[in-house]
Amino acid sequence: MEISRAIGGSILAQPDKQETPEKNKKQKTDAGEQKATQSEKDESFRYIVRIANTDIDGNKNMMMGIQSIKGVGPRVAAIVARRTNIDPHVKIGELSEDQTEAIAQVVLDYPDYAPMWAINRQNDYETGEDLHLFGVDLDIVMNDDVNRLKMIRSYRGIRHEKGRKVRGQRTRSNGRTGLTMGVSRTRAQPSGKK
Repeated sequence: MEISRAIGGSILAQPDKQETPEKNKKQKTDAGEQKATQSEKDESFRYIVRIANTDIDGNKNMMMGIQSIKGVGPRVAAIVARRTNIDPHVKIGELSEDQTEAIAQVVLDYPDYAPMWAINRQNDYETGEDLHLFGVDLDIVMNDDVNRLKMIRSYRGIRHEKGRKVRGQRTRSNGRTGLTMGVSRTRAQPSGKK
């Protein structure tokens, strides 16, 4: 290496011209190895992962990915990550088949180990059991509940039928639907005096 003085008086090391081609060759081989490992990752990477009858984007991390299952929120996702001992920030497409099966099993067994207050269907109307529903089952049960309220003509059922707010919210200003009419001005009446 040659050492030369720069304008400010500091000494700078400049590489010899003979060393540069060797470094370039090493950098090229390193880049080739990185491409090879990248292609291996691409082969094992799954862009769509199916868990609990739901297609999940493989580019999402595990916490956000399993939250796309209906009935799984941040709390359930954190508990699943803790019980499976999988890093919650790893992309779900990088997980192996065994790991995704373990996640699916823990998600489906969630009501067995979760506290009663953390499940989404306590004291089921028909069976009296505490359940945690996922996906299509959750949609079906919710629709059945609303239909039962409509059939027995309860206040909530009637509000559902009419498409009004159900939980006591005010309706004077918010929640308006339909076409807006605007404000119409009344024409001035001619005076009767002459």
